[in-house]
Amino acid sequence: MPAEPTVLAEGDGPQPTEPAGPPEHDRTPEDRTAGRRSGWASLRPLVLRLHFYAGVLIAPFLLVAAVTGLLYAGSFQAEKIVYADELRVPVASDKHELPLARQVAAARAAHPEGTISAVRPAPEEGDTTRVLLSGVPGVDDDRTLAVFVNPYTGEVRGALEQYGSGGALPLRTWIDELHRDLHLGEPGRLYSELAASWLWVIAGGGLVLWFARRRAQRKVRGATGRRRTLTLHGSVGVWAALGLFVLSATGLTWSTYAGESIGDLREAVGQTTPAVSASVTPGGAAGAGSGGEHAGHGGAAGSGSAGSGDAVGVGLDAVLKSARDKGLSNPVEIVPPADASSAYVVRQIGRSWPEKQDSVAVNPANGEVTDVLRFDDFPLLAKVTRWGIDAHTGTLFGLANQIVLAALALCLVLLIVWGYRMWWQRGRGSSFGRPLPRGAWRDVPPYVLVPAMTAIAVLGYFVPLLGIPLAVFLAVDIVLGEIAYRRGKRSYA
Repeated sequence: MPAEPTVLAEGDGPQPTEPAGPPEHDRTPEDRTAGRRSGWASLRPLVLRLHFYAGVLIAPFLLVAAVTGLLYAGSFQAEKIVYADELRVPVASDKHELPLARQVAAARAAHPEGTISAVRPAPEEGDTTRVLLSGVPGVDDDRTLAVFVNPYTGEVRGALEQYGSGGALPLRTWIDELHRDLHLGEPGRLYSELAASWLWVIAGGGLVLWFARRRAQRKVRGATGRRRTLTLHGSVGVWAALGLFVLSATGLTWSTYAGESIGDLREAVGQTTPAVSASVTPGGAAGAGSGGEHAGHGGAAGSGSAGSGDAVGVGLDAVLKSARDKGLSNPVEIVPPADASSAYVVRQIGRSWPEKQDSVAVNPANGEVTDVLRFDDFPLLAKVTRWGIDAHTGTLFGLANQIVLAALALCLVLLIVWGYRMWWQRGRGSSFGRPLPRGAWRDVPPYVLVPAMTAIAVLGYFVPLLGIPLAVFLAVDIVLGEIAYRRGKRSYA
């Protein structure tokens, strides 16, 4: 949300952009002490300057994230249209599905390559069953080949690459990677983390400025020019602020550096995401296990292998029945045993509200459930993280969630355009206007400045793509200010 680059008029007429008195480079320490204002009056120019520069410099990254996010919000519905033949089939008149083992056998007959990493039975009437194959030649290691089977006839409807635990098919995968890293791999993820790191700062600064201006200025009807742009920018920003905060926070949860800090913090307080144990002792007991919600978020779903696809032990149908007996309703995913000492893992993969995230381990020798993990038993932060990620990716509330995401992305695009337009209008439509003058921080009382700088330093440590750019900006700003001071000139950054 690029900011209004001047001290905004609080009434109907313009106000000076500088405090009365000698220029900054001629002011003595006594002048500065006498000119200090307390509270918001002293912080406002500083917040305005930070909001302006953060908006101008970070807005291009936010614009890319907003546009690609808008595309991603629509990818769920587009996927259903583009891959309708693979995803949907006519419902049989008797609605009787073939045994899961026969469906898997049909998939393996059509695609004998690779190994079975997971099976996703048809979740609803008219849906296809997905048999996920890993190690298929030509398919990346972080993806699987999803073979779609008609559960009523055993007909193979097609095969597509699938990415992540969300089951993204090629179209959504391409858009997802564009949004996440611009198809540049790990280095490209820095762009999205930079945008997420600064989004809440820019939104928060704009929100504070709007409320302060709102108290001091009555609503101006029929405003035109820069004042109208400011009104649109501020009003839309206020309405979108909460959503932008949520997008920023949830986007950081799986970022490279801030995400690692969040993970370390959760581990330190014992709030990591647990996982059902897949180990089976000779006596049939299961050992302890733990995992994270990102295990499937950025990689292929499933980690087991069933060799050529033949049934292991009691078979898929018996395993699925054991899971159903424990209350695991659709949609579910069955992961075959990884080795002779491992169990089948059946887990719910429903990400819409209320979420279905229960999982069980089933002994392949006798079909007994050896371990059960309920989502209700997850630590609080694990639940919040799961909800946040699913809200960010548009699955928590289904279509409504996707519409809200699209609206927020569009709002962010408009805020950025209006922000740059205000900057241009301040230059009277012929050039971009000058930003706020330096030195505002000198008028902030120490009892406000010191705690604020300490908080920023701590936050910057945990969110480095916020802290590092901010430190660089402050360093450059101070150096340029000192150069201007030594030259005896009033300088604008």
